[in-house]
Amino acid sequence: MSQIDRFVVVTGGPGSGKTTLISALAAEGGRTMPEAGRGIIQDQIIIGGNALPWADRAVFANLMLAADMRSYREAQAFEGLVVFDRGIPDVIGYLHLCGLPVPEPARRAAALCRYRRQVFIAPPWPAIYAGDAERKQSLEEAEATHAAMVDVYTRLDYELVPLPLLPVAERAAFVLRVLEQGT
Repeated sequence: MSQIDRFVVVTGGPGSGKTTLISALAAEGGRTMPEAGRGIIQDQIIIGGNALPWADRAVFANLMLAADMRSYREAQAFEGLVVFDRGIPDVIGYLHLCGLPVPEPARRAAALCRYRRQVFIAPPWPAIYAGDAERKQSLEEAEATHAAMVDVYTRLDYELVPLPLLPVAERAAFVLRVLEQGT
């Protein structure tokens, strides 16, 4: 299996169950890479920084790109499948969503650091959506984020696989079935 085929992305809007799903896959023994944005927000809050989605969005996007590229590099050392909680194209989607220009390095990163063609996308799920200290978006913003991810991953020639609105164990089983069929 090629490196690209081993690198699996789960994307979508906030509050759609991505991280919960990825945690369930990790509990089954899968290798996972964390979402960059949440960690950056936590770090920026601790240090009083402004690289936040509600402060300096461009700097926040640059930090996410750097973190996502580091995750991609680190994952190269692992054997077997690696599931990413968002991928480098998410940064481009975020910039589009914010009405910010996409710098050429972000475009280059998305072109050079490719993932498995099948990308799992979590649709908006109002029944489970909840905000928290790092997730301040409304459900409408979560839906707009989902649409931005559909757009960017499609334009980058990925095949989107919508995640079913099912309990986490059934969602994880769905992902594993799709991955098994594609190998």
